[in-house]
Amino acid sequence: MHMIIYEDNEIYIEKEESEIPWLKIFTKEPYRELGDVPKKLRLKLWEVYDIVEDEMKRYYNPKKINMASFANMLPRVHIHVMARFELDSYFPNPMWGEKLRDSDLKLPQKEEFHKRVFNSLNSKYSKII
Repeated sequence: MHMIIYEDNEIYIEKEESEIPWLKIFTKEPYRELGDVPKKLRLKLWEVYDIVEDEMKRYYNPKKINMASFANMLPRVHIHVMARFELDSYFPNPMWGEKLRDSDLKLPQKEEFHKRVFNSLNSKYSKII
């Protein structure tokens, strides 16, 4: 079961289970390619990405933010947003790459981060369904 931390009439955000903070932004309509997404919604998708990235940087102060959108296994538009740390199990490799070490990151509570993302998006869009 995927935990949805934000949802409105056009997008939703899921939490990915991981040792690192990792969110996935989806369009509600299952567009296959980014170019298929209507321009207004594409702009909103990037605004949402900016808000998530900003909250992630401010709350976790990561070494790097990774963004990915492969959509090969799940062929629909979605964006992965991941906070990366030098001591995470895979850094500097991608999270889908070779694990380099066992890690025991001591990070602030993810629930508080999720609340911050929700509140920032809700105050901007306030169309929760």
